[in-house]
Amino acid sequence: MLDRWTIPHARSLWRAHPAVREDDTLTIGERSADRLRNGMGSWIFVFAAFVFLGAWMLWNRNTGFDPYPFILLNLVLSCVAALQGAILLIAARRSNQISAELAIHDYNTNAEAAEMIVALAATTAEILKRLDADQPSAEPNA
Repeated sequence: MLDRWTIPHARSLWRAHPAVREDDTLTIGERSADRLRNGMGSWIFVFAAFVFLGAWMLWNRNTGFDPYPFILLNLVLSCVAALQGAILLIAARRSNQISAELAIHDYNTNAEAAEMIVALAATTAEILKRLDADQPSAEPNA
């Protein structure tokens, strides 16, 4: 059984799906939402935030422009938290939009396949009917 760990680059496979629009057809807001989602939802962002916070605290230990209790740092982090909530909602809405586009494409594909199956069944029934009509009847000689 294949899972996301055995398929190479499975996390980016949805981009190859025919229902997912390419970058040139996306609006500026959709492109930036994708970039923010991919950036803020990564380990690189988490480690960069830790490095930034650690550097801020080390640089401002006692003599910096923002000495302990780091009032300015608290203000910056509060602003980031307030904006990050809105950014995450935008990114979630974009993810929902992608999921909806994929679901619509999958539904349309299934509907087309159902139509093809019905047409194939009708063609098969017609072929069988013609084959039965072409077969000579086996009448016993009396």
